[in-house]
Amino acid sequence: MINDSYKKKKVEGIIAEIIDQYAYADTSDRPWIIGFSGGKDSTVLLMLVWIALQRIRQEMPFPFQLKRKVYVVCNDTMVENPIIANYVDDVLAKITEAARDQDLPIFVQKTTPKLEETFFTSVIGKGYPVPNNAFRWCTDKLKIRPTSSFLVEQIDEKGEAIVLLGTRYEESATRERSMRKHEVTGSRLSKHQTTVNTYVYAPIREMIIDEIWYIINAVKSPWGFDNSILFKIYADASADDYECPTVVVDKEHSSCGQSRFGCWTCTVVKNDKSMASLVNNGQNWMQPLMEFRNRLVEDRNVSENRMDVRRNKQAAVREDGTNNGTYTVEYRYQILKDLLLVQKEVQKERPYITLINNQDLIAIQVTWNRDGYFEHTAGDLYKKIYNKEISTNNIKSLDDTERRILKEVYAEQLGYYSLIDNLIALQETKTLMISKFGIHNDVRKRIESFVNQF
Repeated sequence: MINDSYKKKKVEGIIAEIIDQYAYADTSDRPWIIGFSGGKDSTVLLMLVWIALQRIRQEMPFPFQLKRKVYVVCNDTMVENPIIANYVDDVLAKITEAARDQDLPIFVQKTTPKLEETFFTSVIGKGYPVPNNAFRWCTDKLKIRPTSSFLVEQIDEKGEAIVLLGTRYEESATRERSMRKHEVTGSRLSKHQTTVNTYVYAPIREMIIDEIWYIINAVKSPWGFDNSILFKIYADASADDYECPTVVVDKEHSSCGQSRFGCWTCTVVKNDKSMASLVNNGQNWMQPLMEFRNRLVEDRNVSENRMDVRRNKQAAVREDGTNNGTYTVEYRYQILKDLLLVQKEVQKERPYITLINNQDLIAIQVTWNRDGYFEHTAGDLYKKIYNKEISTNNIKSLDDTERRILKEVYAEQLGYYSLIDNLIALQETKTLMISKFGIHNDVRKRIESFVNQF
């Protein structure tokens, strides 16, 4: 399988450990849940687990059955780097097909944030300032909650679950300290930090980066995918030579980096080196995405873009008198306009790429309505830019004939026309998103706002 004797011995030892843990050390049927991002570490983890299951099927005495289910759980934040997102979709499709053909208990599960918690619903709809190190709300909403929901479902069904992670000591000193802190002496499993009745298993914890890339380049993918595609993605995204250890398998392989792929909208990092490197290596169509992301960073703390209160109405004014609350509705509208223009530009070369979907646009409109913002609509903006209606837009309050008649009735009191139109919009959009506040609260606020104008 691997020519290098040392690497082969180490890999074979990990596979043997996985076999023992699956078939002998743990006789329960609590499921294994593999966190799969499509990156190098999670790919190697799944490869080794897959090979272990193949060997159990082939080598263990009859009638042993592969009773324990293995879920390959991939969390889609909805703002993943498009190159990685498309690659992962292709890989997941291949995994599903191969697991079925090979009769292995491997099942793909994709998780996504709730509609009311997506990145663009949060930023453009609710006005959350884009994340930074001090206010990193994205990790919980976009990653932890969706995956935790699936995890809880498995625990409710089986009582316990085991999460397999592709974490390694070598990644960083902080990561190693965290991993060792929760390890239990004499046990391969450690308690999950946040979820009850859940254990963590990290089979590749002692592997180094050279061994990771050696496996990807030298071991044939057990689900039949071309691993050189992943290698090429990393190579193109490596911005710094020092991040590129030489992992030579044959003359066609040069070097590749440890670049991390995350959300293309990520504003936590100062500069997105991986995206910049992809652009520099020929992915010129990503330039508008990078520029949009940079504008989000630059405009984050501009006082004119921020309100003087947060969504909970708590005062948010800095000591120098500048605003530090949620984004103003006008700035949210400008972000959406900018995003749709970027999407239209990108789709000239990559028509299959969607940066913001129709469900997000509807959720944004619902939130704007509930915040009392009726001056502009997401649907009208979309139509202005794309010259077509949002295909799933069922939130228009009145049709053209109804609007004309209502305007004629209130020709001298257009304020009443606007109020009625707004109240109907609130009633019709109420059913689109779950909220802890009732429709009567929204109606009351809108009427109070109308009355206070006089």
